[in-house]
Amino acid sequence: MIQGRVTGRIWSSKHIETLPGGALLEVALEGGGSLIALDPLGCAEGESVLVTQGSVAAGYFTGIKAPIDALIIGSIDET
Repeated sequence: MIQGRVTGRIWSSKHIETLPGGALLEVALEGGGSLIALDPLGCAEGESVLVTQGSVAAGYFTGIKAPIDALIIGSIDET
C-alpha cells in the first residue's frame, strides 16, 4: 500500500464501458511523485489516503475486467 494525499480531480468526458463507477483523483505520493487513482469511496481534495496498485487494484471488482492500475482503498483519519 502507498500513502498519499488527494491533490485534485481528473475529469473525463469519455471512458471505456468497463471502467467501474468512481472518481479519478490525482494523488501526491508521500515519497514524491503522483499518480491517478480510481476512488470508489468519495474522498475529498486534501484528504490523506491509502492506494493499492496492480492486479490487487484490478481484482477488487468482481465479475468484470476492470482496467484499473491504482485504487484508493482507505481514507486515513487524522487527529
